[in-house]
Amino acid sequence: MAHTSLLLALSLITIPLALLFQGSQAQLSSTFYDTSCSNVSAIVRSVVQQAQTSDPRIYASLTRLFFHDCFVDGCDGSLLLDDSATIQSEKDATPNKNSARGFDVVDNIKTAVENACPGIVSCADILAITAEASVNLAGGPSWTVLLGRRDSTTANQAGANNLPSPFDSLSTLESKFSAVGLDDTDLATLSGAHTFGRAQCRFFSNRLYNFSGTGSPDPSLNPSYLTTLQQNCPQGGDGTVLNNLDPTTPNTFDNNYYTNLQNNRGLLQSDQELLSTSGASTASTVNSYAGSQSTFFQNFAQSMINMGNITPLTGSSGEIRSNCRKVNGS
Repeated sequence: MAHTSLLLALSLITIPLALLFQGSQAQLSSTFYDTSCSNVSAIVRSVVQQAQTSDPRIYASLTRLFFHDCFVDGCDGSLLLDDSATIQSEKDATPNKNSARGFDVVDNIKTAVENACPGIVSCADILAITAEASVNLAGGPSWTVLLGRRDSTTANQAGANNLPSPFDSLSTLESKFSAVGLDDTDLATLSGAHTFGRAQCRFFSNRLYNFSGTGSPDPSLNPSYLTTLQQNCPQGGDGTVLNNLDPTTPNTFDNNYYTNLQNNRGLLQSDQELLSTSGASTASTVNSYAGSQSTFFQNFAQSMINMGNITPLTGSSGEIRSNCRKVNGS
């Protein structure tokens, strides 16, 4: 009887969770701003393109902001809130501190959008539109961004400290993705965003010298790539030195990330284990994308839409912030 009650309780938890993900999707719409701010996507794209002229990393940095926002209580712009008397900023969480960047560009986008359509477009939607523009401008796919999110009035620093990590095992990553309604295909697909951008030595130096406490490098690292990385990141050196996530085409969005994995040239542990973990459910997806950029692009667009559907605030929930860094009236 107790067992039956437990199963019933679990089923009651599971059903609303499923409805939550489905319901959120139904409330977002590609036409949300068609009458109130029809030019919003063009405005965002223009500011993003301008920012890239002085910062070749910015497309990757802005795309990463969308990931780090959506994985913490959904795509609600909470990542953008600065510290205040009432807010413990997610920017100060370990995965973001001295690492997440591009907030000034988001401010510039918000200013441009407010000038055209004051009080209409949320910061959460700006992040969603910015990610699509950034991927596409870097050579990647385009997709129809679903819109209508509203902005949170709270942040969750503890949640941000539990973001998917470069040190996570494949099973931990699978659990973290599953917790927000994303599956193993989404994991392998969204990891492909590491086809552009940089990572600091501190996020992978354990692989170079003392992997899993062995006192030796990660055996899955290509030996010549290992040598290069050890030169860039000497033991006991500056942990903030930047390295290309994709050593072949570092600023271009393409499928080279996956061919790099086939050549044991994944920079982060969380990258290489998608293929090198024994029995990895993600290995077939990696191999498929290495062989077909068009398949990767098509699935990446869908997975970004899936991620953008994680529990948004809609309707009268939350607010439309006038300044992405602070709650209205604060």
